[in-house]
Amino acid sequence: MSRIGNNPVAIPSGVQVTIADGNINVEGKLGKLVQPYADVDIKVEDNEVFVTRPSDSKDHKAKHGLYRSLVNNMIQGVSEGWTKQLELVGVGYRASNQGQKLDLALGFSHNIVLDIAPEVKVETVSEKGKNPVIKLTSFDKQLVGQVAAKIRAFRKPEPYKGKGIKFVGEILRRKAGKSA
Repeated sequence: MSRIGNNPVAIPSGVQVTIADGNINVEGKLGKLVQPYADVDIKVEDNEVFVTRPSDSKDHKAKHGLYRSLVNNMIQGVSEGWTKQLELVGVGYRASNQGQKLDLALGFSHNIVLDIAPEVKVETVSEKGKNPVIKLTSFDKQLVGQVAAKIRAFRKPEPYKGKGIKFVGEILRRKAGKSA
């Protein structure tokens, strides 16, 4: 049984947490996040956030850990931010950006142009001899993950040659080809 929900979340300096109308509001130097909650009690005391559950039912136990993790991610996001890096592996795969427009050349007959949400900062790095890297940064962990998953879905890494869009540091399970 997980004990994540019992751990208090420390609030760093420069971050304000307020609870009102069934919403948790977290505001910091990078931005402001709002998360609705239900079925748990949330209190702010002595620069720490405490999440408690009313009973030991399965649903309350699940939401206990969930909301504690969401609050932790929100606090870390507005104070430090979240970053995801995607690597384009394949001959001729390229990425470039003009502001919030991401232009991907992934071996299709046309380039894919994607408008990125204004909360997410996008940066592309192309060095000679290395695979292009797309760097996504934001204060909202859920939004960064969603944008990264959307980009990755255009060309998932295939198991034979490893071509496609993968997360930096992701280990792919490779398969042997026909001759093996």
